[in-house]
Amino acid sequence: MLNAAALLLALLCAANAAEPDLADKLRNDSELSQFYSLLESDPIANSTLSLRSCTIFVPTNEAFQRYKSKTAHVLYHITTEAYNQKSLPNTVSSDMAGNPPLYITRNTNGDIFVNNARIIPSLSEERNSNGKRQIMHIIDEVLEPLTVKAGHSDTPKNPSAYNFLKNAEEFNVDNIGVRTYRNQVSLEKKESMFEAAGQHTFLVPVDEGFKLSARSSLVDAKVIDGHVIPNTVIFTAAAQHDDPKTSAAYEDLLKVTVSFFKQKNGKMYVKSNTIVGDAKHRNGVVLAEIVKANIPVSNGVIHLIHRPLMIIDTTVTQFLQSFKENADNGPLRKFYEVIMDNGGAVLDDINNLSEVTILAPSNEAWNSSNINNVLRDRNKMRQILNMHIIKDRLNVDKIRQKNANLIAQVPTVNNNTFLYFNVRGEGSDTLITVEGGGVNATVIQADVAQTNGFVHIIDHVLGVPYTTVLGKLESDPMMSDTYKMGKFSHFNDQLNNTQRRFTYFVPRDKGWQKTELDYPSAHKKLFMQDFAYHSKSILERHLAISDKEYTMKDLVKLSHESGSVVLPTFRDSLSIRVEEEAGRYVIIWNYKKINVYRPDVECTNGIIHVIDYPLLEEKDVVVAGGSYLPESSICIILANLIMITVAKFLN
Repeated sequence: MLNAAALLLALLCAANAAEPDLADKLRNDSELSQFYSLLESDPIANSTLSLRSCTIFVPTNEAFQRYKSKTAHVLYHITTEAYNQKSLPNTVSSDMAGNPPLYITRNTNGDIFVNNARIIPSLSEERNSNGKRQIMHIIDEVLEPLTVKAGHSDTPKNPSAYNFLKNAEEFNVDNIGVRTYRNQVSLEKKESMFEAAGQHTFLVPVDEGFKLSARSSLVDAKVIDGHVIPNTVIFTAAAQHDDPKTSAAYEDLLKVTVSFFKQKNGKMYVKSNTIVGDAKHRNGVVLAEIVKANIPVSNGVIHLIHRPLMIIDTTVTQFLQSFKENADNGPLRKFYEVIMDNGGAVLDDINNLSEVTILAPSNEAWNSSNINNVLRDRNKMRQILNMHIIKDRLNVDKIRQKNANLIAQVPTVNNNTFLYFNVRGEGSDTLITVEGGGVNATVIQADVAQTNGFVHIIDHVLGVPYTTVLGKLESDPMMSDTYKMGKFSHFNDQLNNTQRRFTYFVPRDKGWQKTELDYPSAHKKLFMQDFAYHSKSILERHLAISDKEYTMKDLVKLSHESGSVVLPTFRDSLSIRVEEEAGRYVIIWNYKKINVYRPDVECTNGIIHVIDYPLLEEKDVVVAGGSYLPESSICIILANLIMITVAKFLN
């Protein structure tokens, strides 16, 4: 029995000896070969892997291919404690000289990041080597420490944010200067803000951002506070899009938040939002591009930004002109290019306005094929660009006030053209949509503040339709009742047909609400499935089907020529007269005057005119309200008649 036990023990020992350790795993994985070659050539890393417990963060070969720096620091990827994914603390000390920390963050999706690198969860490994626990996490980016330039041996190897600011020229950060901001920090005696222990995010404007000579004098103590997110470390890959964080400038009389967002081209931006301002610090959003991201320091992370936050010192025109110098990167580069390609006169018009709000389409908004068809038509483009300009300072709060009881209607510099705003939600959940010329756009960045107004970045170009009559009806919050009524009666099915041209007079929701007051029982039945036939008949009266669509100007002209306009509908025809009164359109139908709330909403297969009241007759109400019986009622009546007949026959 003893010999058998000894043999079993020997076999177990041999099996354990044969068990591959972490070094074997690295050596044999072809996808990790570049990191292994660095590990193999570093004696300290080899010693750690042979003798100690450790956690190793291993970038993939693909991560090395994207890595732009010449040198990768293997010891910055190792810490001499073993941590699985669940036990990773907020910071761990790396094995690099000076033991600079690695920051561990988790986002709402459950992803775990080491500095700016994401741990690929399915590839983590845990092994034992000589009784030591060792864990390997595979990451999607090479970790990059802050390093000192050659010849500066006295510079701290693990600097605080203040050490970095004080000696920025001595670190490897692409020769980007921060002298101007550093001087203001010193002048305002805010050094302690950058020396504070803990884990913070620091946003540091570069010298390039102070081209305007007066700008540096506007960087006071509160502005410096607005560039710091205390007690939170945010690396760009882990940053939640547009998730406002409280800055150090958040108190009773001044409230400033900071958030990150990423363009589709990969460019990262940061923005301040002064929610509550004062005499020196205006309300509004300031955008800044991150020119050098993710610089780790001993008390957090630094991002170098192209201009200071919180400071509003340029006009709307100057803001748009800034994209000329920053042509490859700016979020409104394409908008500026379109203005200049059309002679630049629109920019002159904007410059002449003392108060102005611009609805500026993003770069991606100009990629639609529909827009390419009109870019070469200067007259059309001038009208379209003017549709994006409002002669007023209109921020979200003011839009919300206008939107209190109905969708806000705002005139543009394009004659007889209005924009229609709709605001839903509160705080960070606020959703703002704007409709102009048939196009519904969402405001993706609101309240970019300038000295003479605001810029709101939107996701579509107004005035260039990209959806059918049905698509517009389905997406527009003002037309939801008409859409709902047409859906259950299957009236909407035809509205996607691009072989026809429709002119649709659509009662807005408020118009249907008026019929509820005028004919309460009828209104209720119009929205019931059992009365779909009558609902459909009423809607058919509102839809003209022809080989062309009719704008309001067309209808006014035809009315003046003939006294009235007869438009072909699905079953019959619609006879109306259209007049223009004080710049607004009025439809006269059956001796009723019906205001046109939104004329000429263009779609790809026709045009919609939003009206204040449906084309509804008294007889429609009588039929719909009492004469028409649903199928269930008809069945009951028939059953009763049959029973009466049978009873008479039996008698």
